[in-house]
Amino acid sequence: MTTELPYDGVKFTTQIRRWALELGFQAVGIADLDLSRAETHLQRWLDAGFQGEMAYMSRHGRKRTRPAELIPGTVTVISARMNYRPDHSREPWSVLEDSSLGYVSRYALGRDYHKVMRTGLKRLAVRIQDQIGPYGYRVFSDSAPVMEKALAEKAGLGWIGKHSNLLNRKAGSWFFLGEIYTDLPLPTDRPGNEHCGTCRACLDGCPTGAIVAPYQVDARRCISYLTIELRGSIPPALRRPMGNRIYGCDDCQLVCPWNRFAPNGENADFRPRHDLDAPDLIDLFKWTEGQFLTRTEGSAIRRIGHACWLRNIAVALGNAAHDPAIVQALQSRLRHHDERVREHVIWALAEQAAKGTK
Repeated sequence: MTTELPYDGVKFTTQIRRWALELGFQAVGIADLDLSRAETHLQRWLDAGFQGEMAYMSRHGRKRTRPAELIPGTVTVISARMNYRPDHSREPWSVLEDSSLGYVSRYALGRDYHKVMRTGLKRLAVRIQDQIGPYGYRVFSDSAPVMEKALAEKAGLGWIGKHSNLLNRKAGSWFFLGEIYTDLPLPTDRPGNEHCGTCRACLDGCPTGAIVAPYQVDARRCISYLTIELRGSIPPALRRPMGNRIYGCDDCQLVCPWNRFAPNGENADFRPRHDLDAPDLIDLFKWTEGQFLTRTEGSAIRRIGHACWLRNIAVALGNAAHDPAIVQALQSRLRHHDERVREHVIWALAEQAAKGTK
């Protein structure tokens, strides 16, 4: 049932924006529920098989693109943005160019953003409730079948770029998104306008050619998918292009001209932990499972598990310049209990051996 606001909706949304800024968000917009364009695009993407092993992308049917079916009673969606680019981290390209180091996507260097965003959104939802009384709402941050980028675009927070990330003229793409599904009939914002023009930096800059066409990403080739979502063997043809990227990939963001204007994040939770902004690959490969669990506590990295962590690092070690110390580190894992680790270690040793003969 729709909740009637006790006073002017425009003034109230202005107040919501003020509260959001006080809670650490950089922008808030209001979206309606018409995601028909996004639904068509999603279905074509699924039909092409670009989701790979991410079966959850189709598991909930149309609920992903029809908010009122996911949460009955939803009338509008409050979409929020929080910048995350860490201001105390090693410059990304300097890490990518040093094969002895591992590259971790900048979003995962600090505390798990799911927790940070949901906490902030819940506080915002409670402030609204304190003002108008009980109402229906549900908070999300990449935690349910939600079209967060499509909703953010409709809420005026930016536009979906050719790399499929949301872009903002003043903030680039280094930010997280979160939503409050609500039964409040709030006035909605104008959707964001596209400003990519003829630029194809992200398409040309993708190491594995995963951006197969503007606005079309084949996840099966994407390094973020390969290092995070994929649980089995990484296709051999894609291992060399991975370079030293061991968790996620930022290349499409690093080459995007709009990110020249992106500010650093203000939240200390997103600052690097355990020197993961420029870690030594051999040191990481020595982590026991206990060390992995301890050092990734509260981090998004923990979800991939220790075996996939070692799998990813093994590929990076294989791609590194020849070094007897790397060979020794790889050999120490030849009898690892997990077949995935052993397979990628054997591949990496072959790569190191080939380089050693040159």
